[in-house]
Amino acid sequence: MKAWLLVAVVVLSTVLSDVLQSIEMKRHGEVVEFHPRGVHRQLSALFRRWRMILAFFWMAVSFFAFAELLAAADISFAVPATAASLAVETVLARILLKEHVSSKRWAGALLVAGGVVLLA
Repeated sequence: MKAWLLVAVVVLSTVLSDVLQSIEMKRHGEVVEFHPRGVHRQLSALFRRWRMILAFFWMAVSFFAFAELLAAADISFAVPATAASLAVETVLARILLKEHVSSKRWAGALLVAGGVVLLA
């Protein structure tokens, strides 16, 4: 039971982090300056955006929850189970971010979801 609770925390926090990062990077635009001043300027701009700060927070939650999951369960369970985030993110990409999701991507998301169900 503890392992599945940790899986839920990892999946939820990963999804929140990835969606928030995607929203913020779409607003920020492409990073094109890779010299030290340009990178510093880009990072400074990103770290002033509240969605990006929240994204990093949720990324940290995901990391520590996954570390705890690895202490409580085998990696052969932990990695495939947390892949459920891929299926959830595909749905949110279509609904929330209004992205086009091809039939191949839907099929992949369904296969991942099916694999998670088999683990249960």
